[in-house]
Amino acid sequence: MQWQASFQKRLGYTFRRPELLVLALTHPSACAEQQGPAQSNQRLEFLGDAVLQLVLSSELFRKFPGRDEGGLSKNRAWLVNGETLAAQGRVLRLGEILVLGRGEEKSGGRDRDSSLADAFEALLGAIYMDGGYTKARAVILRQFGEALHGADAGQFVGNPKGELQELVQAKSAAGPEYRLVDTVGPDHARVFVCAVRYQGEELARGNGKSKKAAEAAAAAAALEVLRGAKTGRGKKRSTPAAGHA
Repeated sequence: MQWQASFQKRLGYTFRRPELLVLALTHPSACAEQQGPAQSNQRLEFLGDAVLQLVLSSELFRKFPGRDEGGLSKNRAWLVNGETLAAQGRVLRLGEILVLGRGEEKSGGRDRDSSLADAFEALLGAIYMDGGYTKARAVILRQFGEALHGADAGQFVGNPKGELQELVQAKSAAGPEYRLVDTVGPDHARVFVCAVRYQGEELARGNGKSKKAAEAAAAAAALEVLRGAKTGRGKKRSTPAAGHA
């Protein structure tokens, strides 16, 4: 199939058993609408999660010999969280080729974080089953190369909520608080708006395609406010929609 050839070129890996690729892209909703037994990507997702954890744990352990267990765990937690995995799925344009049920299709499943993250992990499981650990590791390191490089800056790279909490709790035991203040748009393209407050004062607002993404955007904006305040340039602001929601 033409879509398989173009996708495998984009992925940088060619399946010897293309049926594994199709299975990795089959959402459970597609199976629910079929008559008779059918398989979804859930088993491959389980396997892919384990392979991803091992590869990234090994790479972080190798790259940061001076970082303690807590720092390594925080790095890994960010690399494998749902939003990050969904972003990896969007890079590969998995949404375009997911096999979905009609209901899931109509409700915006092609751009849903959970669907994309699950399919990405299932894809890694399929590569492992098709080509073994070395091939799967190569794909993972290629996909996460930029993120792993960015982790050199510290344990909170790409985790604005963690960085904001660390920053404010250096001053007091109180932490930032997040509140959902608005939702806009139709159900299939909902945008969430969250505010972050500290000691009763609103620091910033952010928006995104999920509540978690909006909170992260608000935290990133708050970090700019607090850093700007140190140099006399700070003012309250909100961020545009998060790109990896």
